[in-house]
Amino acid sequence: MNRARPISHDSMDEANRPTTHEERRVILASSMGTVFEWYDFYVYGSLASVIAQHFFSGLNPTAGFIFALLTFAAGFAVRPFGALVFGRLGDMVGRKYAFVISILIMGLSTFLVGVLPSSASIGTAAPMILLLLRLLQGLALGGEYGGAAVYVAEHAPQGRRGFFTSWIQTTATIGMFLSLVVVLGTRATLGQEAFDAWGWRVPFLISVLLLVISVWIRLRLHESPAFTRMKSEGLVSRAPIKEAFGRWHNLRLILLALIGLTAGQAVVWYTGQFYALYFLTETLGVDANIANILVALALLLACPFFLVFGALSDRIGRKPIIMAGCLIAALTYFPVFKGLTHYANPALERAQNQAPVAIVAAPQDCSLQFNPVGIASFTSACDLLKTFMASHSVHYVNRPAPEGTTAYALVGEQRIEAFDGTSLPRAEFARRNAALQDELRRAVRSHGYPAYADPSQINFTMVLLLLFFLVLQVTMVYGPIAAMLVEMFPTRIRYTSMSVPYHIGNGWFGGFLPPVAFATVATTGNMYDGLWYPVAVCLMTLVVGLLFVKETRDNDLNAP
Repeated sequence: MNRARPISHDSMDEANRPTTHEERRVILASSMGTVFEWYDFYVYGSLASVIAQHFFSGLNPTAGFIFALLTFAAGFAVRPFGALVFGRLGDMVGRKYAFVISILIMGLSTFLVGVLPSSASIGTAAPMILLLLRLLQGLALGGEYGGAAVYVAEHAPQGRRGFFTSWIQTTATIGMFLSLVVVLGTRATLGQEAFDAWGWRVPFLISVLLLVISVWIRLRLHESPAFTRMKSEGLVSRAPIKEAFGRWHNLRLILLALIGLTAGQAVVWYTGQFYALYFLTETLGVDANIANILVALALLLACPFFLVFGALSDRIGRKPIIMAGCLIAALTYFPVFKGLTHYANPALERAQNQAPVAIVAAPQDCSLQFNPVGIASFTSACDLLKTFMASHSVHYVNRPAPEGTTAYALVGEQRIEAFDGTSLPRAEFARRNAALQDELRRAVRSHGYPAYADPSQINFTMVLLLLFFLVLQVTMVYGPIAAMLVEMFPTRIRYTSMSVPYHIGNGWFGGFLPPVAFATVATTGNMYDGLWYPVAVCLMTLVVGLLFVKETRDNDLNAP
């Protein structure tokens, strides 16, 4: 167990001395390699809508996009298993070797996505192979973050661990920024048509160059001094997984780290960056280039604050900053996202206020609108209306009707009758559905609902400011958390113990945020209802963290 100790004059001198050349090399090498690995992982997220067209083309647009997001989330789902595999390796063999292997798996999997034939060429094998590659990426990332964070923290002087490890925390955002820049540059160079046809593969193929650089960097590193000392004293754990999860004291710390820290941190991270980007493009209809540039600028402006909050945590503690970030996020998400609508697509906001849309249907006629495996058939009258509204970013309310009522939509005062296509022949269903779609499209357009956000009406300054505010919350919860997780656990099981709650929090609570949020919106009709998920998780973390999680900044990292 790590024990807190009083800060001595020697520790204060150690914290105030200049960073040595060796320490700078450790930070730079670990951070650069991690940047490249995050780039590999997030380039998929940046291209989710294009990937949906190539690998899930047999589904309707809403189901295809949700399925693409779920394939993205699958990589997050297996991250805890990667944490177990590589955590065990890192605690038994060494930190360095674990994250050299992880980056090899990540880079090769990303490259193979770039050469994978689409479903038009090889049918259902394409999405199945894509899913397999995403699972390999998730396993690799499960071993990467913990290794880099532990490695840097074990090189850091007492009193500066928050600042040193905050450089690792910048890597996820820099990796996402790099993926956006490469995607934007490729799209601008090739043109939209060529990019959609084949150019989307270029960002994946570039990963080979990043892989070579990353492996070269990792091979130049030496093992961490804490692990080297422990190994020389014969204190290396023979069964780190059993020791971490089989002893209640260690298991309790892992559960507290998950519920009281990483779950809330994860949803703040993904809401502030990925969900904000999806909301702009998929819900508000902002041009993808414009949205990517705005998010990239927000990331660039906010990135230094990872270091600010990491250094601040060395002075006032990790816990107050992380808890404050969760509280601010829970209180501001709804007004901030409504502000994005107001400034990014004011025509949509006006249409919602002046011509509200309602779907009137018997509740039993309406499905959940969640199709994780892409085989559900939404053919009832209610489902046809909801599918259209969700795919056209039309905010609506549900109104119950007596059983047996054929569902209809009210667009302002205009009433559009749907039909039940459950028992219709395929050709007849397609004909009637096309006519219904045309009627609905004319209705929403005539009542002011725009097909996309007009760039001339976007208040770019305010949208950028709101995005910056969202990413600033990310820096609050994410900047200090690596140091806190490292400090919570003893050296002999540190890699395993800190990696598992981090990757469950980020892989499961965070990674499933986009598909859960979009499916929620498609079901309820309220384009902001997806925010209830991150708000609830933030509040859970806030309560558990305040009551049960202890401050760690003065803990001794050399305790075996």
